[in-house]
Amino acid sequence: MKKGGPILRSYLIFSINFILLFTSINGQDSTLAKDTSSVVMLEKEHANYPGKPLIMSLVLPGAGQFYNRSPLWKTATFLGVELGSILAWRYYENRAEELRDEYQVFADMNWTMDNWVYNRFNNPPPSSDGVAWTNFPALRNLTGTHDLKLIITGDLANELNITRVSSDSLDMHPEWFYSGDIIVVRDRHFYENIGKYDQFVGGWNDAREEWYWEEKDVGDSIEVVIKTPFKKDYIDQRYNSNQMLSAAKYSITVLMFNHVISGIESVWTNQKNARVENKEASIKPKFDLVYNPNNPSAVGGIKFSVFF
Repeated sequence: MKKGGPILRSYLIFSINFILLFTSINGQDSTLAKDTSSVVMLEKEHANYPGKPLIMSLVLPGAGQFYNRSPLWKTATFLGVELGSILAWRYYENRAEELRDEYQVFADMNWTMDNWVYNRFNNPPPSSDGVAWTNFPALRNLTGTHDLKLIITGDLANELNITRVSSDSLDMHPEWFYSGDIIVVRDRHFYENIGKYDQFVGGWNDAREEWYWEEKDVGDSIEVVIKTPFKKDYIDQRYNSNQMLSAAKYSITVLMFNHVISGIESVWTNQKNARVENKEASIKPKFDLVYNPNNPSAVGGIKFSVFF
């Protein structure tokens, strides 16, 4: 026994250290009966935390499925939807910006303040069906439901001591415009207004020769809309750009739902696997020696462990 003492002692020390390390990592609760002849330990399996795959999936869809060791197609599906949604969002967002730049350039080339003010005070000829320009209240005035922002510069700014006015003021003071010191602010509201509201139709380059009106069914009533070929083209361009923006928003929605669904599925699978493991679990007894440095043989008893 003495001859094998060092080897046995080393083995026992290694066994004890390994058991202590394993217990600290997995948080196992154990009950040790202080007996020099025998030891009985009851150990439970480490706790299952469904929150871990949930957080992993919320951060990166598919990660929770990978943690649960789900079939590869689940992980690939959630990752694929994630990547596809991001690529789709970037594509539609960039395409919407390109189309927006195009319709703004089109508007800058084909809508002017000169046309708008001139057609207000010098009515264009009747439309192709013989209806006069003055039959429509929206075309008889520069004022209306909306306006444009104007910047006053030069001598006119010094004379009036103001630098910004509304386009409504031109109805009473058209001479301000003809002074050459008025500049229209081409912001987001400008590009929306000239395509959306009839009062600005006179600014299009083809308004004098090709303006027309049509009826539009808005559900509970019929609305009269005044257009020109340029205005119609402009409206179509804005519509296409807005469709791209809608698709980009839809891609973001899919992206968010992918995170949520991946998280829910990972928790459900984790709990399902835990239930299966609990049903398959059985009591596993284990015998081992307990190290005792005060014993010449280094053996202080027998350890009996039950894992469940």
